[in-house]
Amino acid sequence: MRPDRQNALSRRELECLYWAALGKTSWETGIILGLSERTVNFHVRNACQKLHVPNRRAAVTLALGHGMLKAVTAPAAGNARTPARARPAATGQAPSRPLP
Repeated sequence: MRPDRQNALSRRELECLYWAALGKTSWETGIILGLSERTVNFHVRNACQKLHVPNRRAAVTLALGHGMLKAVTAPAAGNARTPARARPAATGQAPSRPLP
């Protein structure tokens, strides 16, 4: 069911669904968009209500099926955007044990 004009998804709701379609968590999406995790969840919940679906996965599927999201493709291996806090901190010290 495609939402009518009154219940059209906002730009933020679509952005949050887009990143969810790429497999990002709410926390990662928040880092990318400069929002809190709670705000991302708020936008995803609103999108679910407008699309009349029970969860984020169903909202992404429906939005993709109706062409509401631009084509979602995984980024190339070397170009993946990883939130800064998810990267290991560079300490300049060698690991305490050899890596496998």
